[in-house]
Amino acid sequence: MSPDAPFPPIGPEATRRAFLRRALKAGAAIAATGGLAAWLWDRHPPGTLGLRAPASALPDFRVSDAGRRMAIVTGTDRVRTLRRALEAMGGIGRFIKRGDRVIVKVNAAFAAPSVLCATTHPDVAAELVRLCLGAGAAKVLVTDNPINDPESCFALSGIAASVGAAGGALVLPRAADFADGSLPGGRLIRNWPMLLGPFRGVTKLIGAAPVKHHARAGASMTIKNWYGLLGGRRNQFHQDINGIIVELAQLVRPTFVVLDGTMSMLTNGPTGGSLADLKPTHTLVVSTDPVAADAFGATLLGRTFHDLPYLSRAAQLGCGTTDFGALQPARDDVS
Repeated sequence: MSPDAPFPPIGPEATRRAFLRRALKAGAAIAATGGLAAWLWDRHPPGTLGLRAPASALPDFRVSDAGRRMAIVTGTDRVRTLRRALEAMGGIGRFIKRGDRVIVKVNAAFAAPSVLCATTHPDVAAELVRLCLGAGAAKVLVTDNPINDPESCFALSGIAASVGAAGGALVLPRAADFADGSLPGGRLIRNWPMLLGPFRGVTKLIGAAPVKHHARAGASMTIKNWYGLLGGRRNQFHQDINGIIVELAQLVRPTFVVLDGTMSMLTNGPTGGSLADLKPTHTLVVSTDPVAADAFGATLLGRTFHDLPYLSRAAQLGCGTTDFGALQPARDDVS
């Protein structure tokens, strides 16, 4: 071939070799595509995940008794209102027994100081640790999967220092702590990465969240707080924010929840960033029914449960009641 020739000569043998090369490349591409398709099918299969429904990612942490299901206490001191609310519920000993391993799931999503009320207040987190240890818990873990850098979130919110001083163990999420989890029959939470590692051996679960406006969901309270258990690219669930919150209500059955409305974030949630976003509402709720707790919390934001579609849907699916008054909550004032 002449050095000036731009292409090799085209003849029968060259044509045959070119055809074979193309055929081999095409076959490899088809095999690779088929392998990828099979992998995607196995990882996120459509429909019913086979004939057997997947086991729930989390056990049921509820205490089965006929005790009071809700307490609403007004006051400005979070430690006093929390203690009084739990006393009205029958005491921490009703829920936490000697030898229990407890997780307190806080909202530590943002690297913000506690005064902005975008995260669980450190006084609430610390007091829950102290109360559980006082009731005989073997260990109390405090965790979340924040949006911002976890170490910074727990440090700037004050949760890390307060939990450590109270004798709790702070669990920062690591890659090894995430495993695929499912909600049986779920449409969104199917083989999804979840913060499951810290739950090994845990016997009781407490959720502790502030009352906040949320730009997409309308409000972020105790049920939305479970969003922090999701890993992966969870922001894609914002396309169906009500759907994911309903599935979280079905998936997570806590021992009880604490809703802190001492200061409520009325606007610019869930991050806030200014004291102007906050209103003193001087109320703290403890409940074994997260739907009822959030339905009451909506009133602190000047709303009702009708303004938060996920609450009605969660109630219809048996996750709780939006009629918090029907629970005959204990009420007290420790101002």
